[in-house]
Amino acid sequence: MTAPSPRPTPSRGAARTAVLCAGLAFGMVGLAYASVPLYNAFCKATGYDGTPRQGPALSLAAARSDDSMVVHFDTNVAPGIAWKFAPEVSSIDAKLGETKTVFFRVTNTGPTPSTGVATFNVQPGLMGGYFVKVACFCFNEQTLQPGETIDVPVVFYVDPAVRDDSNTAHLSEMTLSYTYFASKNGQPVTAAVANTAAPGTKRDF
Repeated sequence: MTAPSPRPTPSRGAARTAVLCAGLAFGMVGLAYASVPLYNAFCKATGYDGTPRQGPALSLAAARSDDSMVVHFDTNVAPGIAWKFAPEVSSIDAKLGETKTVFFRVTNTGPTPSTGVATFNVQPGLMGGYFVKVACFCFNEQTLQPGETIDVPVVFYVDPAVRDDSNTAHLSEMTLSYTYFASKNGQPVTAAVANTAAPGTKRDF
């Protein structure tokens, strides 16, 4: 008759539980970090939560000359960065499917170099799936010298499919809103890559 195998001692069981808990915690942290880019990619692909889609421009044949959307532009600067930020026009009448380009002027009004990043949103949120960015300066770190001014563009179109959605078919206006805020480290980039272009220089991003 074989002797019964020894039971795990309380200390061994506690150690095993601790290892399992630690592994679970690390797994959850890793999932949290991975979920951020996955969520951002999902929003950009679908326009979820007012996030504009990203994609190539449509052909001229796809544009609808008989229908348009008034696009308003809203600009903001968060506390902590001494910048002036404004669109070249407050709104435009964009034909559905037609690619449009609008410039925004950014000026560092502070006494020292500073670095900023712009975020964006579309309102109403349902329009996020039909506002398509072809090119944009958003999420690109910009370092401006004191008094430096740059003009940055956004290239976009409003998807004609907006009229096929019963939730958005009636809409005639929308707002594209940008906010500039200090970059994560709050410091300008190194002198080797800091931009020293003359005020008024236009850049494509």
